[in-house]
Amino acid sequence: MSASTYDDKHIQTLSAIEHIRKRTGMYIGRTSDGSQYEDGIYILLKEVIDNAVDEFIMGYGKRVEITLTYNTGEVVIRDYGRGIPLGKVVDCVSQINTGGKFSDDVFQFSVGMNGVGTKAVNALSTQFEVRAYRDGEYSEAFFQRGNLVSQKRGKCTSPQRNGTYVRFAPDPDIFKKFQFREEHVLRRLRMYAYLNAGLTLELNGAKIVSENGLLDLIHDEAQFEKLYQPFHYRSKTLELVFTHTNRFNEEYYSFVNGQFTNDGGTHLSAFKEGLLKAVNEFSKKKFDGDDVREGIIGAIAIRLKDPIFESQTKNKLGNQEIRSDLVAEIKRVVEEMLHREPAEAAKLISKVEETGKLRAELNAVKKLARERSRAVSVRVPQLKDCKHHLNKHKGTGLDTMIFITEGQSAAGSIVSCRDVNTQAIFTLKGKPLNVCDAKRDALYKNVEIYNLMQSLDIEETVDHLRYQKVILATDADVDGLHIRNLMITLFLRFFDRVIKEGHLYLLETPLFRVRNKKETFYCYSEEERVSAIAACGRNPEITRFKGLGEISPGEFKAFIGKSMRLTPVDSTRDRDLKDTVEFYMGRNTQERRQYIMDNLMITEESLS
Repeated sequence: MSASTYDDKHIQTLSAIEHIRKRTGMYIGRTSDGSQYEDGIYILLKEVIDNAVDEFIMGYGKRVEITLTYNTGEVVIRDYGRGIPLGKVVDCVSQINTGGKFSDDVFQFSVGMNGVGTKAVNALSTQFEVRAYRDGEYSEAFFQRGNLVSQKRGKCTSPQRNGTYVRFAPDPDIFKKFQFREEHVLRRLRMYAYLNAGLTLELNGAKIVSENGLLDLIHDEAQFEKLYQPFHYRSKTLELVFTHTNRFNEEYYSFVNGQFTNDGGTHLSAFKEGLLKAVNEFSKKKFDGDDVREGIIGAIAIRLKDPIFESQTKNKLGNQEIRSDLVAEIKRVVEEMLHREPAEAAKLISKVEETGKLRAELNAVKKLARERSRAVSVRVPQLKDCKHHLNKHKGTGLDTMIFITEGQSAAGSIVSCRDVNTQAIFTLKGKPLNVCDAKRDALYKNVEIYNLMQSLDIEETVDHLRYQKVILATDADVDGLHIRNLMITLFLRFFDRVIKEGHLYLLETPLFRVRNKKETFYCYSEEERVSAIAACGRNPEITRFKGLGEISPGEFKAFIGKSMRLTPVDSTRDRDLKDTVEFYMGRNTQERRQYIMDNLMITEESLS
């Protein structure tokens, strides 16, 4: 029989559980290791918590308890809602298209509309246990990788409040070397709290609660000084809040039925349009949308009976029929707030006017930069590009990356061993400009930074970013660390979405090579070096890599291959980010010098 024969034997029918396990990305997105906020293990957590939050929205259960064992990855979630109907416990967590949210008879504003949520959690867990309590009775079921192992029903032997108990452990066969990161878990729980004032979430005994909803979000998450007191509006189906900072970037948080839609959607675009119309109507002027939105930090939450999300992960709202009405409502409420607070409104208008003037000046600088770039070369001279690029809308190019390195020797090592399909290189010429205190026009006046913006295609918006990963590959010495800090400052100051959306990384390369005639060890720390020396025995050959250019292309290929070590740059951990950046990279030379003198440590090794 020919290998190309296509007959009845080639047709397969997968069970729902098998399909979830085989096509996992369709249901929970990325099956990565948990280093990024959007990774699938957090979607598993979210799907269970969503059900608890839906109960709270309907007026049942004000507390959700989460116990997370970080070293094993086991999760336990207990809510105090109505509990799953006892006769349907097994079906609700294992049978696709089974649930109580297909009509609004029981759940008016729910997130779980597709009848998939906990079934995906069940299918993708080595162990999954569910127990429902209702009026002194219980029903429980135990599964392994989605397959029912045992079930039981009876009367409670001790008093139990109504609600649902779920315990699961993500399958390591699907989520390779995964680990829950506390900062990502806490951020998700804070988002639930902001959206549901009065709901208490407990993570390993620590309480997370919000009294003022989205207003608390803006106060807690805004890392830069606010120019005026935030405008805040809340009704049964709409809540919004916004203010401005002196930053150049826009920052938004959007929610539907308590679900954090980190990719926005119809409600976010309606918020932007309604805000622009309200500001123009109030001021009797025709401001440009970019001028109104520059430096804004805002949040919008809506409750919708029939939300349509663009994927099972529910990151983006797709309902187009609500747009016009929502724009009109947002315009009305924003205009009313501006009239009620004339002093704060005047600060907003002043900010927008100043931005408009600066933008006009910047456009002239942009024009000169573009003319200069075209005069030099059609291509960016410092870029060795790859064949494929990131397209978020099509979900392609997710394995693309660009290495930002310094010096021709380091770049040469990467160029000679890279994958030309997915790996690009941008070469810095010495230390880049420190932009901590710079204005945006400085980016266009500096040839190197302008070329970098062009290479990444982030000049206008980060939405056009051409690579999934932007990797800083510098030498492991003082100069290399300084270049790292300068580049991180650039992204934090002007393109912070690159960091917040999980695109910026640091490349970790070995500091030492320890080998004998039989074995070679690459060591990333002093501890690994000591262990390698002990493993090699007497008189091993020890090499210290002072720079990337000292690593041969043959060796370097392994360090940028499948086993590449990357450290994500994460700005969510530092709640005082603005002060931190200004201290280390600002113009406080004397203060910083004194700090170094007070904290400088000199070791015997550094003197040898």
